[in-house]
Amino acid sequence: MSLHLNARPGDIAETVLLPGDPLRAKWIAETFLENPFQYNDVRGMYGYTGTYRGKKISVQGTGMGAASALIYCHELINDYGAKNLIRVGSAGSYQSHVNLRDIVIAMSASTDSAFNHSRFGFATFAPTANGELFLNAVKAAEELNISYKAGNVLSSDIFYDDESDAYEKWAKFGVLCVEMEAAAIYTIAAQHGVKALAVLTISDSLVTKEEISQKDRQTSFNQMIELVLKSLEK
Repeated sequence: MSLHLNARPGDIAETVLLPGDPLRAKWIAETFLENPFQYNDVRGMYGYTGTYRGKKISVQGTGMGAASALIYCHELINDYGAKNLIRVGSAGSYQSHVNLRDIVIAMSASTDSAFNHSRFGFATFAPTANGELFLNAVKAAEELNISYKAGNVLSSDIFYDDESDAYEKWAKFGVLCVEMEAAAIYTIAAQHGVKALAVLTISDSLVTKEEISQKDRQTSFNQMIELVLKSLEK
């Protein structure tokens, strides 16, 4: 029995989009899916299922951070048979050439989180996107003429860092941006033999200090969603 999802058997699709914000899950379902219905409201973490061009798709909020995302991904995989986990989230730019509203497709996800230490000790596991989902997203971006950046991102447990220039050490090694969940989602997908990808929209920049509004973060990431849904047609 799932502790955090009150969906019935069959309510959740094998392909699940994973925004952190439950209100973004609601917006995605109501904007892009046909005949969406809400299957979850436990703890206010909304989940919906509908169809896109005849394909059954679910959208499930995960909350903020690795710990929360791991709970929902565990239950989606083990209790409901999810096979494709696609994070659709916001991120903060670490590079001067990665601008507001740019799309980033995460090939891999570095992290400052300790969730893998219990598994690997002093060794380092490299959380990586599924190759098929990644290539399909790249092809979809090109077909839609949507520009994108692809590379390494940072999944951090820290949202408010005491050191304003702490990001620079990651930027020096080519990390494109920071978010909070991709490394955890890539890891649990690998553990259970399912596919995962993170596609991100830049909502703020640690370089320029620009940012978009909270409302826009919930309801204006159209290109990212269009790209992901197009990729699912492959």
